[in-house]
Amino acid sequence: MDDHDVSPSPKGAFRKFLEHLSGAGKAIGVLTSGGDAQGMNAAVRAVVRMGIYVGAKVYFIYEGYQGMVDGGSNIVEADWESVSSILQVGGTIIGSARCKAFRTREGRLKAARNLVQLGITNLCVIGGDGSLTGANIFRKEWSGLLEELAQSGQIDKEEVQKHSYLNVVGMVGSIDNDFCGTDMTIGTDSALHRIIEVIDAIMTTAQSHQRTFVLEVMGRHCGYLALVSALACGADWVFLPESPPEEGWQENMCVKLSENRARKKRLNIIIVSEGAIDTQNKPITSEQVKELVVTQLGYDTRVTILGHVQRGGTPSAFDRILASRMGVEAVVALLQATPETPACVVSLSGNQAVRLPLMECVQMTQDVQKAMDEGRFKDAVRLRGRSFESNLNTYKRLAIKKPDAHIPKSNCNVGIINVGAPAAGMNAAVRSAVRVGIADGHKVFAVYDGFEGFAKGQIKEIGWGDVGGWTGQGGSILGTKRTLPGKYLTEIATQMHTHSINALLIIGGFEAYLGLLELSAAREKHEEFCIPMVMVPATVSNNVPGSDFSIGADTALNTITDTCDRIKQSASGTKRRVFIIETMGGYCGYLANMGGLAAGADAAYIFEEPFDIRDLQANVEHLTEKMKTSIQRGLVLRNESCNENYTTDFIYQLYSEEGKGVFDCRKNVLGHMQQGGAPSPFDRNFGTKISARAMQWISTKLKESHGKGRRFLTDDSICVLGISKRNLLFQPVAELKKETDFEHRIPKEQWWLKLRPLMKILAKYKASFEVSDSGLLENVHQRGQEEHAAI
Repeated sequence: MDDHDVSPSPKGAFRKFLEHLSGAGKAIGVLTSGGDAQGMNAAVRAVVRMGIYVGAKVYFIYEGYQGMVDGGSNIVEADWESVSSILQVGGTIIGSARCKAFRTREGRLKAARNLVQLGITNLCVIGGDGSLTGANIFRKEWSGLLEELAQSGQIDKEEVQKHSYLNVVGMVGSIDNDFCGTDMTIGTDSALHRIIEVIDAIMTTAQSHQRTFVLEVMGRHCGYLALVSALACGADWVFLPESPPEEGWQENMCVKLSENRARKKRLNIIIVSEGAIDTQNKPITSEQVKELVVTQLGYDTRVTILGHVQRGGTPSAFDRILASRMGVEAVVALLQATPETPACVVSLSGNQAVRLPLMECVQMTQDVQKAMDEGRFKDAVRLRGRSFESNLNTYKRLAIKKPDAHIPKSNCNVGIINVGAPAAGMNAAVRSAVRVGIADGHKVFAVYDGFEGFAKGQIKEIGWGDVGGWTGQGGSILGTKRTLPGKYLTEIATQMHTHSINALLIIGGFEAYLGLLELSAAREKHEEFCIPMVMVPATVSNNVPGSDFSIGADTALNTITDTCDRIKQSASGTKRRVFIIETMGGYCGYLANMGGLAAGADAAYIFEEPFDIRDLQANVEHLTEKMKTSIQRGLVLRNESCNENYTTDFIYQLYSEEGKGVFDCRKNVLGHMQQGGAPSPFDRNFGTKISARAMQWISTKLKESHGKGRRFLTDDSICVLGISKRNLLFQPVAELKKETDFEHRIPKEQWWLKLRPLMKILAKYKASFEVSDSGLLENVHQRGQEEHAAI
């Protein structure tokens, strides 16, 4: 944390990184173009600070390409402080504009002259596919443009030689998530936050009056926002441009709505993407849908068009972290580029930052539109990528119940149980598992109050309609306890026998993982446990071995980020104040570290990276220096169990004493508010998809043994399902044991520690930084055989 390098990566890595990637003498221009998106400022901040960190000059190009063409005061050198306090601001502080002039060669000539005069030969463009295509044309024409400028005497020959090529790296900022090649574009998650906030608010009023609401969301050419929000709120019907409803949809929809009403559902939600079409490519509007419901069913129906609300507001924690990662990666890509390197786009695959050839991604994005125009809708969905496809399939399975007569019975009973502390998103996971289980022909049993309730026989069959409206509920409706099954094994085995439980799905945190291990060990004694068992990780601490993410951690991270924003704001009136904030997580520093990255903290103390009094002293000195600048406030996060002696009180007192006369201190312990609240869109969607996948695995296992009366004894019949890098993996608990630090209840290796240097670099500390896994361009179509963990 201080100026000596204390990162987990080898000391030599930092020197190697600087030797190979010195930005000395280089100039980088950063611009935002096209429609604005929340998180663009976080990307700008990361580009500026990483650029300055490696010794490059970084220039703001105001008003997108228009500013590049106009030059003058539109292109200004940025310093460290010019991107302070922008992390939590929506939109883009450097402005964005549509620019006709840049589409002409004349306009691009002016732009090239303006850049050459300042020595800018590296461009970082944050925008949609149109903006990125424009940058690529500019790059290809660059040497010709310089020749032309030299011939007309606007620049001299030396400058043509010196600035002979232009490097371009793109980051996709678009709330529609309409760019192929990346799982998530900057701004999408925040837009989903706005939509879900509105849906949650509408649902309460709609239930009071038995109303139907038709909600129109953005997405002229891409239905991602409509699809994911439909999945996250359990909407009755959704209209997308990529997957138009079949002929006769009007009648089918009305039947579905009336069936839901008959099941005592007091409200209906229909989501319409603004670009929704039918199979003949004719638009389907929200007003049309409303008219249909009113005339056919006579329901009290209202239309809500969300419009630009979706673009506004503060960026979510996910978008801030994504944009910060992408910004740093973009600077590294620019510094590694050669004249032969094609323009690339930095994107997200599963949980990894990857670089893809810009034009391949643009081409694929345009192919989707072409497929839609030609009525090849299956191709359009496939080209959108696996994330989109799996969302669509999951939605269809969960929204539409087949008549009982059409579901072949499996004669299997599946139990679902929540274990450990409550986590937002658990209920979405239960709903999804129940419905997929019923669709697969099983009887599904809910186990109440964890293993304790299991032993007492608190088990009840649960139906399709029983889980309606669960996705938006926080906590655990089934009830959950931390008790492990160890002392109740005989009673649990008896209950499993009584209810003929053939498979078990456990949703929970580290206790659920330990419980699974205990059940696995008890298989020799109790044959009732020789059944397929799978665990889906759900805990705010994000400390379950076998998964990079747990349900609930994103919601907790947003709570921390929101609180940090408010705390920082409260200090804006008082000069020179440092806040010490304690987060949850046990011994796992995920929340403190990622919360620090999302909130722009100066330091985050975590158990995984030991620190001593010298580090604390160095942090105080660092903050003292910071207070001499125009940024006169500090933020320090501390994970609750990072050190038994350096408590939150101790750190607060030390900072207060050492900062006397320079800054004053405040402390805040966030506590259980991190576990509460309505689940974030990410947690609803992740819980829904991962749980549906777990239930499919159970169905496959049960089918394999059907009629053979087989007992499940092998390790691969008792697994944890999680995301690992880019893949969704079922990992036997027996194998995960060796990867677990049981004393501290954390995995021995944690992926997010790689992001630790990012927070330090962006807070102006020296730190070693490992360049992204390969640093090489990948092919857009290059995907492994494994199951892709698209989020």
